[in-house]
Formats: sequence, C-alpha cells, structure tokens
Amino acid sequence: MHELDVRGLRCPIPVLKTCQALKDLAAGEQLHIIATDAASVDDFRIFTQQTGHKLLQSEQRDEVFHFWIEKTQKV
Repeated sequence: MHELDVRGLRCPIPVLKTCQALKDLAAGEQLHIIATDAASVDDFRIFTQQTGHKLLQSEQRDEVFHFWIEKTQKV
C-alpha cells in the first residue's frame, strides 16, 4: 500500500499529484490518499470514473478525507 499526503493542497493539485503517483504503480497496487480539500470527495469520484481506476473506499475523519484507489490496467 502506497500513501500520498496532499493535506493543505486545493483542487486540482490533489488529483494531479495522484495521477503522477499512480504512474509509478503497477496494475493492482493501491494508493491511500490523505486530503483536506472538501472538493476532493467529488474530484476523486470523477477522476476514477474517467480513468477507470477503482475507488475502493473513501471516508472522512474529522476534517481529513481518506481515499483508497487501486490502479487498473489502461484499456
């Protein structure tokens, strides 16, 4: 499990950094993203729909958002 901390960064930077991090992973590997931008909830949902990566789970703990994304093979 890989982790990416984008706390304090605002849209679109968390998604851009996630895209870069996923490029370094093999298909099937997972990335845990930690963010504080409330817009990231919709941003990551849309990002995974558009790219085909799997949004495995998302949750909010206080003011911090956690996302788990699994990289998929590019179609």
